[in-house]
Amino acid sequence: MVQWLAENVFQYIAFLILPFLESWTWIPWYTIALLHVAGAIVGVISVLAMFLIWLERKVSAHIQDRLGPMRVGGWHGWAQSIADGIKLLLKEDIIPAMADRPVFIIAPFIAFAVAFMSFIVLPFSQHMIVADLNIGILYVYGLSTITVVAIIIAGWASNNKWSLLGAVRSAAQLVSYEIPVGLSLLAGIIMAGSLSTVEISLQQSGGVWNWFIWRCGPFSVIAAILLYVGALAETNRTPFDLAEAESELVSGYHTEYSGFRFSLFFLAEYTNMFIASALVVILFLGGFTGLVPIPFVPDVLSGPFWFLLKTLFLVFVMMWIRWTLPRLRVDQLMTTCWKYLIPIALVNLGIIGLWTSISG
Repeated sequence: MVQWLAENVFQYIAFLILPFLESWTWIPWYTIALLHVAGAIVGVISVLAMFLIWLERKVSAHIQDRLGPMRVGGWHGWAQSIADGIKLLLKEDIIPAMADRPVFIIAPFIAFAVAFMSFIVLPFSQHMIVADLNIGILYVYGLSTITVVAIIIAGWASNNKWSLLGAVRSAAQLVSYEIPVGLSLLAGIIMAGSLSTVEISLQQSGGVWNWFIWRCGPFSVIAAILLYVGALAETNRTPFDLAEAESELVSGYHTEYSGFRFSLFFLAEYTNMFIASALVVILFLGGFTGLVPIPFVPDVLSGPFWFLLKTLFLVFVMMWIRWTLPRLRVDQLMTTCWKYLIPIALVNLGIIGLWTSISG
């Protein structure tokens, strides 16, 4: 029964809601089905973001030899993020008098929409995916470029010099680091010969040694590292968090945001961390394929288990790096990208292409 539901999730949703459609004949049934799916994705993103916020607080606390949240919710303060979410929803929504009001309002929604739309092609298992697009990797990469638009218009519309400076920094950073990220994605695509996230994951089934990170010797490992480093920059994480840089720019591009609008930027940031880590897992670490069989766990659940485990581990490493390394200067940031990462990624891509063509 569970296997059937996983393979026929959309048909099952339609089956559940069809009895209620007789009185709503003016709304196409597939529209209501899509609304159900959209609501489910928003729910997953919200719960995931709250968990990651709690996890980052605990990780940072233990790295600094303290406890972090302990009281709210009981065990290790598990409900602290829920309490913070309620607090943000109840806060006053302040829009500066001199801000460009329409653009100021829409910016956080664009940032969240990008993260929301990227979830569509993430394969938690072979069948647990909203849409297995044949251009899945290109779809996510294209959406990631829209994030910079949301940040720029947020900084510009705020009419605040700190916000604008953070937005300009972010534009330079994201546009630059999209190049090594794109070249590293191409390396994984060349090895797979496909852009489908499900197909790429299936090609790595059969054990850890079938993962693409070992396919071309040390060069595929380099591609995975380059993609992960670029993902740190694309998500504005330390040591590449110059778009926010609290010690320099107050809070960067979202300095003037409060309440619910600020929470949307927050949700987008942690969701993008998950998506960036998921891309590394899909392309180089086997996707939803497992390390070993799990006793007493049905196959329909083993895929999501391994996918979440590997992705959340990479998210944990992002948090570890944030609370370990210092922030780079702007010139160091650009030097790292243009003088080192891009040339290395170009040479590495050429070698992987030759390796793949020779090995057949």
